[in-house]
Amino acid sequence: MDQRRTFTAFVVTLVSALVVGIAGAASLKSPPLREIRWTDHDLPRAETVRALTTEPAECLVTPVDLAQQEKIAIGRAVFRSPLLLGGQAARAGVSCASCHRAGRGNPHFVFPGVSDAPGTADVTSSLFSSKRGDGIFNPRPIPDLVVDPATVDRNPAKTDLNRFIHGQIVEEFDGLEPPAAVLDGLAAYVGALGGRCGSDVARTAMAEAGEVKAAIQAARQFLAVPDQPAAHLLIAAARSALGRLDERYARVSGIDRRLAARDGELQQVQALATTAPTSAIGALDRWKRRFDKDTEAMVAAQDRSFYSARMLEAALLATHSP
Repeated sequence: MDQRRTFTAFVVTLVSALVVGIAGAASLKSPPLREIRWTDHDLPRAETVRALTTEPAECLVTPVDLAQQEKIAIGRAVFRSPLLLGGQAARAGVSCASCHRAGRGNPHFVFPGVSDAPGTADVTSSLFSSKRGDGIFNPRPIPDLVVDPATVDRNPAKTDLNRFIHGQIVEEFDGLEPPAAVLDGLAAYVGALGGRCGSDVARTAMAEAGEVKAAIQAARQFLAVPDQPAAHLLIAAARSALGRLDERYARVSGIDRRLAARDGELQQVQALATTAPTSAIGALDRWKRRFDKDTEAMVAAQDRSFYSARMLEAALLATHSP
């Protein structure tokens, strides 16, 4: 089967499995945040709340060149999407950003069978890779992509970083061959990580919605080429970000229905992108106008969502109550 068609089918199928059903978890006692699965369960509750409602400030050196900025935006979107990876990592919802929060490290990351101490991962685990799995449990500290010594030349004039990231996706995580433009974007994003870093910042609906819109904008650009496999992956990244929003608003009546509707529409756009990319562009433009209104509603209701430290702490407390 054609690799491009295989990749597209994988993205469409798996993103539906990752997004659909999140709202149903709202009836459960615990907060339906996928990240809790790989957040150190021995953390004090207050530290868990902080870990889930803040993240490191992103240290990104933004170039003047507009084309390079577009590449970085593409890389940034897929860096946060589990659909980039394959196998168990993708099915669990783990993305590059799960280990490298905002391109940094993650001192609280613990994944069964892959981590021992918090903040470690076995990059040659057979759980994630059929190619690099060595049968030896040897977790290593997760590197900070900003401050740790570079092991790969990040000079954009060379291809070292592209080859390294390609190996991470295809070999370390059993991912399918990424579209060339997506791989270039990832290399541009990782290569731009650096410079001065600020303090941790609050995670907000506005910021997460911005990630959805950035992924949609990148998908729109790929549809104009057209590069359908890349467009599918970016729409999938947008749907994945919608899923993260849905988790945060799982107990806010009305917002959950809005997000479910927007996801269903994007699923239809994915199908349209395969046969009529120009029509899909128009559909995305109309979709964005509706999502802009959804964003206003989410910002207004943020204090009732799991972006709120108060709401999240109350839910975690109820989870552990007798």
